[in-house]
Parts: sequence; C-alpha cells; structure tokens
Amino acid sequence: MNLNQIHNVYFIGIGGIGMSALARYFKTLGKKVSGYDKTETELTKELAVSGIEIHFEDAIEKIPTDFYQENTLVIITPAIPSHHSEWNYFIERDFQIKKRAEVLGIITKDTFCFAVAGTHGKTTTSSILGHILFQSGVDVTSFIGGIVENYDSNLIGNGKTVTVVEADEFDRSFLHLHPNIACVTSTDADHLDIYGDKASIEASFQEFADKVEDKSKLFIAKGLNLEGVEVAVNEEATFKAFNVSIENSEYLFDVQTPTEVIKGLRFSLPGKHNLTNALMALAMAKTYGIANDDIRNALASFRGIRRRFSFQIKTDEMVFIDDYAHHPTEINAVHQAVRELYPNRKVLAIFQPHLFSRTKDFADGFAESLSAFDEILLLDIYPARELPIEGITSQWLLSKMTNKNAKLVSKNELITAIKSCNAKVIVTIGAGDIGELVKPIKKALS
Repeated sequence: MNLNQIHNVYFIGIGGIGMSALARYFKTLGKKVSGYDKTETELTKELAVSGIEIHFEDAIEKIPTDFYQENTLVIITPAIPSHHSEWNYFIERDFQIKKRAEVLGIITKDTFCFAVAGTHGKTTTSSILGHILFQSGVDVTSFIGGIVENYDSNLIGNGKTVTVVEADEFDRSFLHLHPNIACVTSTDADHLDIYGDKASIEASFQEFADKVEDKSKLFIAKGLNLEGVEVAVNEEATFKAFNVSIENSEYLFDVQTPTEVIKGLRFSLPGKHNLTNALMALAMAKTYGIANDDIRNALASFRGIRRRFSFQIKTDEMVFIDDYAHHPTEINAVHQAVRELYPNRKVLAIFQPHLFSRTKDFADGFAESLSAFDEILLLDIYPARELPIEGITSQWLLSKMTNKNAKLVSKNELITAIKSCNAKVIVTIGAGDIGELVKPIKKALS
C-alpha cells in the first residue's frame, strides 16, 4: 500500500490510545481524518479540538460523505465486534481496511524503527526514548500508548526517517513491525484470552525478538529467556544502573555501559520499574549514537505520562496518584513506588479490574498485590470488549483478598467512600474508565 495515494483516513475506534496517535499522525500529513467511537472521552474531545470529526453512534449515515471515496483507508481496532455496521459497510464495498498494527508496519517499514515490546513498561520506555531522540534533534516520529506530559500528546515529532513504536503483543500485533533496534521489557503472562498459556506468549515474544537479526541491537531486561543485551538496575548487566539514590524525590544514579561510566544522571519517575525503563531507553539511544549530554538532559526533563504514576495532588497534607496498572505485576510496581516515596503514610488504593478474562486468569495475583495496600476500594469489572463470565465478579475477587480493610463500592458511592477514609495517600489504579473519574475525585479532594 502506498500511503501517499491515500487522501482520507477513517478510524473505527478512534478514541483508543493507539488509534488516536495514528489519527494525529495522518492529520499532520494533511490527510482528512474522521472516525467513530462508542464513548466520548477527554481524548476524543482533544481530537475534535484539533479538527477531527468524530461521532459516537454506529450509523452509516454518520460517516462524512468525503470518506465514501475509493482513496479512503479504513483503520480498525481489534476490539470492534464483527457485527459493527460501519465496518461491514466498508467490507461490502471492498475498501482498504487495515488493523492499527498493520498500518504501523507500513509506516515504519521504510524508516529506522525502534520497537519497544513487553507486557509491562512499553509506554513509559517508548515515551522516554521518543523524548530523548526528539530533544536530541533526531528526525523522529514516536507513536505512544499514552499522553506524554511534555507534549500533551501521544505523538512526538513528525519526522520521516526514524520511528519509535510500541510493539504490542495483543493479537500478535508486534509481528507486523520491522525493527532495527528493539527491546523487550518483560514477558509475563497476559492476554491469555488470545494466547491460552504463558508458553504461547513467550513463543510470540521469541518470534518478535527473531525479527532483530543483530542481537547487539536487541535489549532485554535481565532474567528474560531471550538472546540480547542485558539491562538491569543494581545487578550485573551490559547496561547497569548503580549508585542509585533518591534526592529531592528524584533518582540520582550512574550507568555502566559496555565502554564507559555515565555519572550523575537524574530521573524523576518513581519506582524501580521506571528506572529500568529509563535505562532501557538510554541503552537504545546510546547504541543509536546519541551523545551522553543529550541523554542526560532529556532524562532530567522528562515529566512522565498521563495515567502512569501521575500526580494529581502533591502537598504535605494530601497525595493523589493515578496509574494505568491492570496486571498484578504492575500493581506491585505501583505499591513499591508509593512505599518508597511515602514509607510512613497510610495508603488507600482504588482499583477497577479490566476484563473478565484477565480478572479470572490472575485473580490470586490481584488479591495478593491489592492486599498489600492499607485500604482498598474495589469497583466493578470494566468489560471493554468482553461479555460477562459467570461467577467472575469484583465480589468474587474481594473474597480472595486477605486484607480486611477492603470493600466493594459503586462509582456513585466512590467519592463519599474516599472522603470517609483518613488515608493521606490515595491511588487510583486500572485501565478501564476509572481514568474518567480522576477529575471529579481530584475536585472533591482539593
């Protein structure tokens, strides 16, 4: 497919974080962009402000007439159901229809492509890497799975020669990519509704890793069963962060590379997992040829990603943090970071499980990771693309938790329940629509 011959791009599921980055990208290229999503969100509002027409009803007559032409590319999200009438309209008329991952593959094929893979850490690592490259003057476009605070966008730059992409394992999407330099941050079991078991997801990561023929250009977190350049914090590895300390709520650390020691680096995102992500981005940027001082300045100026340990309130009296974590490993990482920053404070966690299948597959892990907080408020499961599974409910998950200071609440009861708690650190956690509750919670607490 020649994207230069495409005049119009229509998105079915435009409000998704990955889809919206593509929508912004095609808008910067001067294409006409429009789309459908089932729910209006802050993200769709931002797209609309940029001049992208969006509707929220699955109705063929809502498709703008410009997009009935043959030179229209239709991009779909895997979450769209097969009975969707707009999708079927385009199928029946033989329009060019591609999944988001396929389009990313087309865009990146003729660029120098950095691909960031892993069940956790993709968004943070790719954001840091995109920021380093952009701030260093590289002709880069970075497609990010979150809103980067420095740019207030999930698209960094509009370069033509270098790309940074998240290599998403869902639906084996990352196998469409053509990486020149890549990394794998983790290979924990997830998306078992797609893969079935942990062995299958690990095999898929191996297939992705095999796309990088030069293993000196493949970076892996220490301990993964893959061939590549190992990266670790306070452990022996080819790229090693050490002398790690916290100063004014920032990490101060040194890095051993294969050829030298880079001293006095600063990075402000809390948690060992985020320091590992920063080190992974550093290793890729350094291998590409970015100068030490450019890496140093970019790491120090990186402000984080919306909904990734995002401070909403940060005062002596009250701290409110919002995080996208939706897997037990990610919740453990949030807990570690909170305890590191606020070791003597009571912490309230508010969690919305994401997907019935994920809740079923990792119930014991969720129960254990959540029970580590002082108090827990549990919301109902956010279904996303799924139908309910009999017996899989938040009440069932609650019954597995060992912490007795946990209870199930509705969204309508949530703010009252928060205000009745005397915790001075509050964390909202989850990948569903809990993000839409952050503003009203912040308003109630302020």
